[in-house]
Amino acid sequence: MDMANKKVAGDSSPIIIKKYANRRLYNTETSSYITLELLSQMTREGREFVVVDAKTDEDITHNVLTQIIMEEEQRGQNMLPVTFLRQLISMYGDSMQSMVPQYLEASMEAFRKNQQQFQEAMKGAFTSGPFAEMAKRNMEMFEAATSAFTSTGQSPAKDASGSDSEKDDEIAQLKSQLKALNSKIDKLS
Repeated sequence: MDMANKKVAGDSSPIIIKKYANRRLYNTETSSYITLELLSQMTREGREFVVVDAKTDEDITHNVLTQIIMEEEQRGQNMLPVTFLRQLISMYGDSMQSMVPQYLEASMEAFRKNQQQFQEAMKGAFTSGPFAEMAKRNMEMFEAATSAFTSTGQSPAKDASGSDSEKDDEIAQLKSQLKALNSKIDKLS
């Protein structure tokens, strides 16, 4: 079964990675040798691949993915608590063993969905809603306060004794600065 020849440009089928006896991994898409670290990166990017033994064409993807997890764990990127590992090992040979893979897949899928929803909620909280409104008001007050001191070069005490036309001009200037700031905030949102 030569799966490498089935890969065509724009095809959504998985990339074929061949593993040779010398433990080297060969990416048939790029015609180059790669490392487990690159396979790990491809996994994070959501790229589908299948690892096959170059000699027998046996699918060894599971073994290679397990090896990637072990290397990540050895580097100090511990995500699997000892208790979880012990519980998982104890499930081998148990009558419930056949249910564990589906349970773990469903749990990870639910976790992923919750993670995406949380990220979307956080993005939304700062682009619309109460946090966005508070940030907008804080920026408006900050701009008004700084422009009062910098726009005419006068201190607030001097402004208070100034003429009505100066005050009207300053208010008009503050309003235009505030309008420009609001438009910038809206563009960021």
